[in-house]
Amino acid sequence: MPDSNNTLTPAKASRQWLIGLVLLVVIAAMVWFFWPAKPENVGNQRFGDMGPVPVRVAEVEAADFPIELKALGTVTAYNTVNVRGRVDGELMKLMFTDGQRVKAGDLLAVIDPRPYQVALQQAQGALLENQAQLKNAEIDLARYKGLYAEDSIAKQTLDTQLALVNQYRGTVKSNQAAVAEAKLNLDFTQVRAPISGRLGLRQVDIGNLVSSGDELPLVVITETTPIAVMFTLPEAELPAVLKHYRAGETLLVEAWDRSEKNRLAEGQLETLDNLIDTATGTVKLKARFANADEMLYPNQFVNVRLRVEIRKNVDVIPAAALQFGSNGPFVYIVDKEDKISIRPVEVGPSNGETTLIEKGVSVGERVVLEGTDRLRDGNKVEVLGTGFAPEPESAPVPLATETDGQSKRKA
Repeated sequence: MPDSNNTLTPAKASRQWLIGLVLLVVIAAMVWFFWPAKPENVGNQRFGDMGPVPVRVAEVEAADFPIELKALGTVTAYNTVNVRGRVDGELMKLMFTDGQRVKAGDLLAVIDPRPYQVALQQAQGALLENQAQLKNAEIDLARYKGLYAEDSIAKQTLDTQLALVNQYRGTVKSNQAAVAEAKLNLDFTQVRAPISGRLGLRQVDIGNLVSSGDELPLVVITETTPIAVMFTLPEAELPAVLKHYRAGETLLVEAWDRSEKNRLAEGQLETLDNLIDTATGTVKLKARFANADEMLYPNQFVNVRLRVEIRKNVDVIPAAALQFGSNGPFVYIVDKEDKISIRPVEVGPSNGETTLIEKGVSVGERVVLEGTDRLRDGNKVEVLGTGFAPEPESAPVPLATETDGQSKRKA
């Protein structure tokens, strides 16, 4: 009878075959993982020694650094006028084109003047009539004074004539006012620009009846030169502004477009509001721009840069070179032997591209811009160039190298 211990059942044979297959896969994986790399790459892959790390650097420079406060602003016209007719009548002429620049006093439109010419003639006629009556009454008054002196007439007759003269004088005054009013209304039939500025689009066409109470104006005039920009700053930044503003210094203000790529205009701070908005914790400021080229447009949103001071001859580095760690900001310094040292720094203001360093670096030292991911204190680096690497329009897909394969295995 055969020994049952030496007989392989189908289940036991399958289990042994599966275990053998797993062991084979494990052995193959270990061989693949520990297969030696090419000689030129061995030094870069073992025990964390990556060899010289390629980096780009920039030198610490001494420069004048402007301290600027940034805010969002709205362009505001100093004066905006809705031009309306001051008398009623038919619109006879329009003497302007849409968007035209005008000066104060320029003729813009003409309202039918004929009814007001007639009213003026009537007022002038009434004035002449009452002036003649006044003259006749004054002659009689002079005669009555002579007769009264000779005691030829009663005192009552003289007083009556004097009252009549004063009555005619009052009537003449009223007639003169009526003539002046008629002349004024006739003058109002010529609609003139009250301020200098740029016209908008006309709202009324020739032939329409216009009135001083119309909802729509004939046209809108906006003063664009000079022009103002209104913006707000947090109350925490207010002391820096007040320090220089109250000292009588001229604070430069720049207006930039939404993308902050194009500077639109340059002006100066004109005034500050007299209170802080408690709801937002901000204060309003107003800057004045000559706007000779009219790059600023009323109601336009702009990015504002208020320059409060210029720090002279300070150490600056590209903002990209500044690193942040658990112990605070630092930079990677590349020494003359192309070795890395980590240097803590005290950071000052930044404009997004350049950062002022208060303490920690010296002019001429090299700081790492690109390639900081694998840097450690004491690493050897290979300096590829100075400044940022140009970005290709379409970066090619890199081919996998043997070194990449080694890295992927260890990952």
